[in-house]
Amino acid sequence: MKKLGSFCFLLAIAMISVTLNGCGSKRKVIDSNLSDLGGVYEVNSKDIDFSTEVSGRLSEDPADKAVNAVPSDVTGAISDGQYSNKLLCWGIARKPDNATPQADPGAPELLKKYSGIYLGDASKKIVYLTFDEGYENGYTTKILDVLRDDNAKAVFFITGPYLKEHQDLVRRMVEEGHTVGNHTIHHPSLPSVSDDVVEEEVLGLDRAFNEKFGQHMKFLRPPKGEYSERTLAITQKLGYINTFWSFAYDDWHRNMIRGVDYTYNIVMRNLHNGAILLLHAVSKDNADALDSIIKGIREKGYEIGDLNQLTMDN
Repeated sequence: MKKLGSFCFLLAIAMISVTLNGCGSKRKVIDSNLSDLGGVYEVNSKDIDFSTEVSGRLSEDPADKAVNAVPSDVTGAISDGQYSNKLLCWGIARKPDNATPQADPGAPELLKKYSGIYLGDASKKIVYLTFDEGYENGYTTKILDVLRDDNAKAVFFITGPYLKEHQDLVRRMVEEGHTVGNHTIHHPSLPSVSDDVVEEEVLGLDRAFNEKFGQHMKFLRPPKGEYSERTLAITQKLGYINTFWSFAYDDWHRNMIRGVDYTYNIVMRNLHNGAILLLHAVSKDNADALDSIIKGIREKGYEIGDLNQLTMDN
């Protein structure tokens, strides 16, 4: 009788869960209580919306208005909920003549407060290559081949589905001396989820990565470049370096193929000291232009640096 009562109770809970979540919904619900290392192996790339990879400004016109300014009075502690959770979208306005881009007002200061980075040493001709790997589009093998042949290192920011579906490529990244960064499990806008879910989004992916490769992740790239003081504070406390960029362009659209020359030229005219370059690995143009980009960077007197060394030096 007691067993029957327990069964009925569990059945009732299950029915309530179905009612709340909806039977016909195709949307994945983030469940931080999954037993498989945070749900890394429960989510597929097709279940995640990657249509907007960067929501902040990418303009080459410095006169363009910032997407948002950082509040000047953001302060407090996570425990009492006083950190600001205002949604901020990382953006930069590029400048001519290889000058340092202009970030949104107050954003560099906020990043510095929580040990985040978007730029290296602006007095040194060193640039850093980073690739976002939300999902695979068939070009990462070529990107890795070019990096190997040109003796250049990069940071690859991966998601949960990427680790689940492309462990062969992640293994190449690790074995060939690249750094694998954290782009969260489900690619959510971090300010939109609770403290616990922020933690599980990054720690769950790190646990799964560590289980496979015996390493921990150090760099975090917030999905879409969306963040808040709250998310910076939480992830800093977890030991992560929030890593934004000083150059990016709209290269995440799979069907927007503009050719090698376009890609090479937009990167070359926006090189600057300390540049952290964000390139999306789903882009055929980026894969095809990478060799000429690396050679062009070096011909212009820049060195391709290691983000690990940059953060150790700081």
